[in-house]
Amino acid sequence: MNYMNKNRKIAFIEIVIFVIIVVLNGINILPISSTIYLLLLVWITMKIQKETRDKIGFTVSRRSLGKSILVGIFLGIILELFATYFTTPLFSHFFGMQPNLSEFQMVKGNFMLLLFFIFLSWILAAFGEEICYRGFLMNRIAILFGQNKFAWTLSLILSCILFGWGHTEQGITGWMQEGLNGLFLGIIFWASGKKLAVPIVTHGVSNTLAFVLIYLGKYPGIF
Repeated sequence: MNYMNKNRKIAFIEIVIFVIIVVLNGINILPISSTIYLLLLVWITMKIQKETRDKIGFTVSRRSLGKSILVGIFLGIILELFATYFTTPLFSHFFGMQPNLSEFQMVKGNFMLLLFFIFLSWILAAFGEEICYRGFLMNRIAILFGQNKFAWTLSLILSCILFGWGHTEQGITGWMQEGLNGLFLGIIFWASGKKLAVPIVTHGVSNTLAFVLIYLGKYPGIF
């Protein structure tokens, strides 16, 4: 019992620090991407507690790697097409505004910037955000609430809300869309046996397709 209470207390502290980082980034206090700070938090806490990558699902066997990549590619394409042509227009109509993607406007028609942002998105978003939000945060929230089905359901909901908040620079429409993306990625993580391989590929492919559409001027919020 004491061991469980200790784990929950530690998880609570880690979650609070995680939330503070995301909020500070959301109100433009932290420079650069919040993912860098979150990855540092994950690395430090896992080192202190002597946890392995398995603890956050950052492992994959060679036997299942090919399947994980194929499934991730398929889900990534579906996720981005669904977001681009259904949910983002729906949110844009409801809130009366498209997502604010002005920071990516420069990518339109610029092939070198397209390649740069695709590379950056795989590092910071596909790997970075999945390690932080799905692998780390969802596990910590589940530990805090008892690691049962209810705890994981609550973990899924809370993590996707915070994930959406982490994209507040995109306005309410972008916030809602990214939160929904976080929900889908969380479901994929859960359905994958709490392993990160499939959601990482899904996230990376989705972002790659998004940047290609931005490059072509075919993405909502890009003019």
